Amino acid sequence: MAGSVTDPRPGVGSALQRAREVRGLSLDEAARDTRLRVDQLDALEREDFDVLPGEVYVRASLRTYANYLGLDADKVSGAYARTAVEAEPAPPPGRLGPVERMIAASRIRDNQRFLLVAAITILVVLLALGILSRGEAAPPAGPIPAATASPIPTDPTIRVVVVARSDVTVESEADGTRDAQVLRPGETITLVALERLVVSVSDAGLAEVSLNGKDVTAGVAGSPYTYPFEAGDVGGNPSSSG
Repeated sequence: MAGSVTDPRPGVGSALQRAREVRGLSLDEAARDTRLRVDQLDALEREDFDVLPGEVYVRASLRTYANYLGLDADKVSGAYARTAVEAEPAPPPGRLGPVERMIAASRIRDNQRFLLVAAITILVVLLALGILSRGEAAPPAGPIPAATASPIPTDPTIRVVVVARSDVTVESEADGTRDAQVLRPGETITLVALERLVVSVSDAGLAEVSLNGKDVTAGVAGSPYTYPFEAGDVGGNPSSSG
């Protein structure tokens, strides 16, 4: 390999990069030989040390890379250490001088004086309010209005459920609308109206009828039966037709 680079002075990254380029090496080749990743070597050359796992890892990686490139690892590590020290935040300012201490003490006294005056003012106001409140009679308590029970709303809908025991024909007229169906054993039909509902079954013994959840089955088996329902009915007022 041609040439050699022995100048590890800051920046450390540029020295590493120059050494690699003088030796005609790519980052991929250097990563293969040093067992460091390409992105880690690139971070070392760019001096982007924050992306690396930590201070110990940075120092170890610098020594490995420097030895691989033929640089003095101690000088490279020392140059990095000096750079790290320079990057540390400035220490806090030293003790205050006599003038600064006087100014600070004066400000503290002013703040304490202000807090004392504010506390006295608040205390005077509270005492005044307490005297006034004791001097005024409390207004008589007004009567508590009696709670009025809200009426329980009723469902104005006429809802009839027909359950077939066997084959049965069910005819209906809900608010003027007619319909007819044949129910098979076990089938159920729900009929709804707002004002008037008339339900007729071909055989009263083959159908169970309920109004708004209450059983109103009526009639004689073998004969047709008609159930007339009006809005507000609870148990219905069926009448036979047949």
